Amino acid sequence: MTADLSRQPATSPDEYTLTIDDALARYEHAGHPRTARSIQRYCAKGHLDCLRQETTFGEKYLVTPASVARHIAQIEELASTTSRDLPRQVATDVAEDQSHKDPPQDQPTSPDTSRPVAAYIERVEGENEFLRKQIDVKDGQLSVRDKTIEALLERDRETNILVNQLQRMLAPMLPQPAEPRQENADRPQ
Repeated sequence: MTADLSRQPATSPDEYTLTIDDALARYEHAGHPRTARSIQRYCAKGHLDCLRQETTFGEKYLVTPASVARHIAQIEELASTTSRDLPRQVATDVAEDQSHKDPPQDQPTSPDTSRPVAAYIERVEGENEFLRKQIDVKDGQLSVRDKTIEALLERDRETNILVNQLQRMLAPMLPQPAEPRQENADRPQ
C-alpha cells in the first residue's frame, strides 16, 4: 500500500502549545505583524495546524509552533518573489512643481468628433418614422373596429324594431292574460 503524500503527518495534541497571542508575537518578531482575526482565519482556512476548543467565553485556538514557522517562511518566500512589500515611489514632487509653475490656460474646446451626431439623429428620425407607421396601422385597425361596432349596433336596432312590429301583429291572435284576482284585496286584514 502506498503512502498518501498529500496529507500532513498526524500531530499529537501535545504539540498545540501556542495561543493566538503567542502566534501574534511570532509573526511580529518575524517582521510580518498580523491581527488576531487574521490568525483565526489562517486556522479556519487550514494555513495553520490548530485545535479549536470551546470555552465558557467562546472559542480558543491552539496552534503548533511548526505550522507558524512554516507559514512565516511561506510569507517570506512570497515577499521575496514579489515586490509588494516594497514601498511605492512618490511622484508628487514632479507634479507639484509643474502645477505651480504654469498657470492654467484657457484653451478653446475642439469640436467633439468622437460621437457621430448625424448618424444618431438619423437613427432617432428613423425610429420616429417607424413609430408613426405603427400608430397609423393601429388607428386603421381601430377605425375598422369602430365601423364593425357601428354596423352591429345598427343591426341590433333593426332587430328590435322588427321584434316590436311582430309582437303588435301577433297580439290580437294571442289570448289575453287573465287579470289578477281581487279576492285578496277585498278581504279585511
